[in-house]
Amino acid sequence: MKRAFGLMATSALVAMSFAANVQAQNVEVLHWWTSGGEAAALNVLKQDLESKGISWQDMPVAGGGGEAAMTVLRARVTAGNAPTAVQMLGFDIQDWANEGALGNLNDVAAAEGWDDVVPGALQNFSKNGGNWVAAPVNVHSTNWVWINKAALDAAGGKAPTTWDELVAVMDAMKANGITPLGHGGQAWQEATIFDAVVLSMGNDFYQASMIDLDPDALGGDTMVEVFDRMAKLRSYVDDNFSGRDWNLASAMVINGEAGMQMMGDWAKGEFLKAGQVAEEDFVCIRFPGTQGSVTFNSDQFAMFDVGMDNDSQKQMASSVMNPTFQSAFNVVKGSVPARTDVPNDDFGYCGKKGMADLAEANANGSLFGSMAHGHAAPASVKNAVYDVVTAHFNGEMSSEEAAEELAAAVADAM
Repeated sequence: MKRAFGLMATSALVAMSFAANVQAQNVEVLHWWTSGGEAAALNVLKQDLESKGISWQDMPVAGGGGEAAMTVLRARVTAGNAPTAVQMLGFDIQDWANEGALGNLNDVAAAEGWDDVVPGALQNFSKNGGNWVAAPVNVHSTNWVWINKAALDAAGGKAPTTWDELVAVMDAMKANGITPLGHGGQAWQEATIFDAVVLSMGNDFYQASMIDLDPDALGGDTMVEVFDRMAKLRSYVDDNFSGRDWNLASAMVINGEAGMQMMGDWAKGEFLKAGQVAEEDFVCIRFPGTQGSVTFNSDQFAMFDVGMDNDSQKQMASSVMNPTFQSAFNVVKGSVPARTDVPNDDFGYCGKKGMADLAEANANGSLFGSMAHGHAAPASVKNAVYDVVTAHFNGEMSSEEAAEELAAAVADAM
């Protein structure tokens, strides 16, 4: 705690020194946090910056996976009108840094000791060529299942820990007259479930298939089983799932229209915003078979080189990395802090569980970047996986055909 207090004091001093030079500065922030829980979390950062004299020019681009935002960003940069700060994930940060488009945050990072408190797995994306180019605001883990407590109780009351138990619970929910699996038919949402199913086949298989991109793992019998399980999950989705946004699927679970949702921990923000209480109104578990392992993504703010003094960008980066902000933001957002020195006192049951799971996975070598969310492989590979997974989920090919096509599509994308 002494170290955390010292870093907080250092951060405050740096922020004050930046603020002394800020006059009528502003940041234009491109992001895709548009759901209720996301907007509430983002407002914490907006208010913090405005208290320091920096105006916030909001540029939201709806779309939970960020693909639409990245399309808008490319058009803006091509037109010579880059935003000052952009929400980004994983390999997208590295791609823009390699183009020389991002600003340098080394001075604020050094002054505040980011190297000492940001996990190496995140720094792999925050840094490029040894230079800090982005400030990580959180760590999301993606292999969660969110369950309506009343629906679970009606289905027997035991949270599933294995695939067979998961199927049994969903069968009971279906028999009770509700949709077992609340889901939105968008490629990134199906890929999020796919990530969890792959991980449930074992850490070694996830490493081989999603990170090493081993063609034998991508096209083999275990991957056929993954697609078989995806087809089984498809049978528990309602007929109107196509195109549904993820937060609307969360609302189905919150309202008791669906029994569960397989989604990253940003879904927790929707439950909390609706006034729900963990273990009373909803249950949070790791996808059965993935206990002890975590797939993650990390939202970061990349600062674009906009050809002028970037005090406002540094001020924003400093605010993002402040321990007090990291706690306040992530309590609302549903994620966990990107710093290792933030206490868990203000977090609820699922937040504390998320922080403990992350620490355990990091210590045990079972912390993996999420393929679905751009932290396992470059965008070209991720998009190839999306295409195959969604086509299969919509019944366009068999499991055997999907595994064969997945190996071929990844090979073509590399």
